[in-house]
Amino acid sequence: MHNLETNFAKIYHIVKSSLSTKLNELDNLQFYPRTPKMNDCSIIALSVCAEALGIDSENYLWSKLKKDYAAAFPNLTHRSNFNKRRRRLQFYIHHVTEQIAALLNGGEDVFLVDSIPVPVCKIAREKRCKFGKIFFETAPDKGYSAVSKSYYYGYKLHLVTSVKGVFHSMDLTKASVHDVYYLTEIRHGKMKNATLIGDKGYLSKQIQLDLFHHCNVHLQTPCRSNQKEQHTWHPVFRKNRKRIETLFSQLCDQMMLKRNYAKTLAGLKTRLISKIAAVTLLQYINYQNNKTINHLKHALAA
Repeated sequence: MHNLETNFAKIYHIVKSSLSTKLNELDNLQFYPRTPKMNDCSIIALSVCAEALGIDSENYLWSKLKKDYAAAFPNLTHRSNFNKRRRRLQFYIHHVTEQIAALLNGGEDVFLVDSIPVPVCKIAREKRCKFGKIFFETAPDKGYSAVSKSYYYGYKLHLVTSVKGVFHSMDLTKASVHDVYYLTEIRHGKMKNATLIGDKGYLSKQIQLDLFHHCNVHLQTPCRSNQKEQHTWHPVFRKNRKRIETLFSQLCDQMMLKRNYAKTLAGLKTRLISKIAAVTLLQYINYQNNKTINHLKHALAA
C-alpha cells in the first residue's frame, strides 16, 4: 500500500499551485459563514489522491484515514460533507486538469479521439435501474461496445488526448450516441490548426470538411473495406492510435473507470473528472522527475 499521507501532500502542492489565483488565505475557493474543518484545496487533493491510489470505496478510504492516518488528518470532515463539497467543486478539479494538461501538451498539434463505455449496472438489471432517470435528456440507455462485442447499459465517455496520452478534452453522453456526433463538440471547442486521429467510428465526409473549414482541424481515419474513395492510412497514425487505447486500459485497470459506486449522475461525473485528473497529475509528477510520463504507477511514493 502506497503512503497516503506522502502522496496527498504531493498532490496538494500541485493543486494549490494550479488554483493559486482563486484561493483565499484559508485555501478555500469560496466564502463560508462557518469555516469548514477541511479547506477546498484539501477536498480536491484528497479526491484526486484516492483515485490515483485506486481507492474507489469512500467507506474504505475513511476507515483507512481514521485508523492509520489520524494524526496526518486531524481536521478530517464527515464523509457525506466531503461528498457534497467534492461534487460542488468538480469544476475546479477539471480546471486543475486543464491547467496541468496545457503545460504538458505545450505546442502539440496532433491529437487522438476515442470513446469508452461507462456502464452503471449489469445489462440484466437495466429495467429496474433508477440511476439518472429523473430527466430523459440525462438518463442512461443501452449501447453497443465493439471491443467486447456486447451491449451495456450506461453512458459513453468521449476523450481527446495528445499523442503523448495527455488529456485535452472530454464529454459524457448516452451510450447510444454515435461517436461521430462528438466531433461537432470539437468544432466549437478550443482545438484549432491541428490533426485529429480517430478510428472508423468517426468516418463522416461532411463533418470532416466542416472541421477543416471552421477550425482547420484535419480529421484522419482509416477507410472501410467497402468504401468507394479509398486512401492510404499512414502507419504512423495506426501507431499513434495505440496511445489512447493504452490510456483507456490504464483508466480501467488502475483507476477502475468501469467500477463506479455513484448514486447520481452528478456523482458519476465527479468521479470521472477525478479519475482523469489523477492520471494527468501522475503524468505531471513523472514529468517533474524526468521519468516516462505514462508510467503512472512509478509516480507514486512508496
